Amino acid sequence: MRFLPIRRSLIVLAVACLGAAGAHAQDRAVPTSRAQVQLSFAPVVRETAGAVVNVYATRSDRRQNAAMEEFFRRFFGDGAPGLPPGRSQSSLGSGVIVDPSGLVITNNHVIENMNEVKVALADRREFEADIVLRDPRIDLAVLKLKGATSLKAIEIGDSEALQVGDIVLAVGNPFGVGQTVTQGIVSALARTQVGISDYQFFIQTDAAINPGNSGGALIDMGGRLVGINTAIYSRSGGSIGIGFAIPSSMVKVVLNSAKSGARRVVRPWLGARLQAVDGEIATSLGLDHPTGVLITSVYDRSPAAEAGLKRGDAILAVDGQPVDNPDAFGYRFTLKGAQGQVPLTVLRGGKQTGIQVRLAPPPEVPPRDPVRIRSRSPLAGATLVNISPAVAEELQIDMSDDGVAIAELDEQSVAASVGFQKGDQIVAVNDERIASTKDAERFLNRSGGYWEITINRGGRVFTTVFGR
Repeated sequence: MRFLPIRRSLIVLAVACLGAAGAHAQDRAVPTSRAQVQLSFAPVVRETAGAVVNVYATRSDRRQNAAMEEFFRRFFGDGAPGLPPGRSQSSLGSGVIVDPSGLVITNNHVIENMNEVKVALADRREFEADIVLRDPRIDLAVLKLKGATSLKAIEIGDSEALQVGDIVLAVGNPFGVGQTVTQGIVSALARTQVGISDYQFFIQTDAAINPGNSGGALIDMGGRLVGINTAIYSRSGGSIGIGFAIPSSMVKVVLNSAKSGARRVVRPWLGARLQAVDGEIATSLGLDHPTGVLITSVYDRSPAAEAGLKRGDAILAVDGQPVDNPDAFGYRFTLKGAQGQVPLTVLRGGKQTGIQVRLAPPPEVPPRDPVRIRSRSPLAGATLVNISPAVAEELQIDMSDDGVAIAELDEQSVAASVGFQKGDQIVAVNDERIASTKDAERFLNRSGGYWEITINRGGRVFTTVFGR
């Protein structure tokens, strides 16, 4: 089995026959009114479907430039690893109008790496769209329709009020066949360990969602948006009744960031490393079952340190909401924003206590001082930044006292072509330790055509040699 973003361009038709002759006789209650006979989801659909849109995204890749070709010929000869010729890519998904001014929420993976986005409304009007904000870690993006005004928007509901067994509707554009509505129930809440995004806390539903439903609406019986359909669990790429949606509580966080003019979602920083509490740890803590997250280290001058949190403490709840693993903690903590304080329920020495933690974004100390490498080197086309708590949080890398990391990487750059990745930490160049972006720029420029670059990638340190 595998988890799939629901955006692939397959055409599959399935006919399901519900009920069959010869079924065991069952007791049935006779309807007592016309209203019971005519029970339908149509009123909810009429109220909400107009706010669900189709999102079309395309990208035209350019051919590699002459400088890159020269680099490859010089250092790799005729067998140089080049890039494929220019080509056009496309993506099809769904979205939801969440503000009459033309703000649309969709999945980031629908528009990822795309440079042209168009949105088609239910009434067949089409608009070009600007990407206002994208957040790969949550897998959400906000679009702004150009020239759109007074559009029908959907009310955002409270996903925290959902219960397992609640009826929900999924609205989207599966397989590109046109707007489609399916019905099911909430199968589970707070699904983590799914492996879809960094903030894993999903609503699971059996409402049929398929490729093309990505970014579409999950709606409750009050006609409110309670989730954004994001992925399916599937063997074949089609729905087998296990779908996942990002809760509307997280949608609000992303939307509020976009409305404030931010280009990215600002998250609160705890400043501590966490791990899940397993059975053995639970026993050692005196818990009757595994729950909470264990603090394994605390960074100096962080909100966790200021609050007095210590290695070995177990965080059981955020503002009264239980957390069972680091994913659940990250979700609950992010919902609190980056201002004020939040109470944590902490187990220490066998006793529970409440600790107030300051909510603040991770600091940019030292300043990131970005440098785009333009010299003829293996890192050409990469943007390097100084590592700070803010950078470490954004790139999901371990915090270090100093150093630099790749923050941006052009897909068709030399750096990408020779294997560098976003988030790589550049430890040394030709045995010279890199403490800042200025160091990196200086050492790369004076290499003389030979580069021995040491990289830290996810805790694995290795050295790659380029040149003669």
